[in-house]
Amino acid sequence: MNFTKSDFEKITRKDGRKYNQLRTVKITTDVVEYAEGSAMVEFGKTRVLCAASVENKSAPWLIGSGSGWVTAEYGMLPRSTHTRIKREKSMTGGRTQEISRLIGRSLRAAVDLKAIYEKQIIIDCDVINADGGTRTAAITGGFVALAIALNKMKNNKAIATLPLKSYVSAVSVGLENGIPLLDLNYDEDSKIHTDMNFVINAKNEFIEIQGTAESEPFSETQLSEMMTIARLGCQELIAEQKRALNGIIGL
Repeated sequence: MNFTKSDFEKITRKDGRKYNQLRTVKITTDVVEYAEGSAMVEFGKTRVLCAASVENKSAPWLIGSGSGWVTAEYGMLPRSTHTRIKREKSMTGGRTQEISRLIGRSLRAAVDLKAIYEKQIIIDCDVINADGGTRTAAITGGFVALAIALNKMKNNKAIATLPLKSYVSAVSVGLENGIPLLDLNYDEDSKIHTDMNFVINAKNEFIEIQGTAESEPFSETQLSEMMTIARLGCQELIAEQKRALNGIIGL
């Protein structure tokens, strides 16, 4: 079935949002006293605590190269979900490792690694409450924590310049009966026909796209529609990041 934009506009979701509307987004900075940078990010009921830690050595394989590194660790607290999940004893779980690597890749795309000369920044992303979109919230909040840490490094003269290349945010988009829906909550995500995650920078360039059809395949036109609302959503998220950072970075 082919839909027009006017058809999309008629859609009202269970939580009252339009098809292209984000959940209420809130980013609170400096929530962890001892971290070099931190942020609590909320996408509706999803809440993720992001903390950046600076180490004065790069990843082992980069020692002597002059390059720094940005990496991430993601985890979910036992009662972040509707029923208790087992506390993870390591980062070896498939989903956890995959999301950790996604966050790391996304945030490295924002940084000139040579400019943080043989230092490593680790972004810990802990899900406090999960209602869909935890990985996209972690990337969005993780960038804010990273930016604060890098700015602190510059102010402390640990690095010469602020090495950020662009803001980076992420959002989910689903396809429900041919209609694209932005920023899925858990109820939508658990029943959606196509589920995609987009990581996009302030220049509207794609850093990563993850997606799969759960039942019916999707068309090129539908992919284009999902990309369009993902770009709009990510630019709204970047505006929230800028408000949270309150001008500390000049991008």
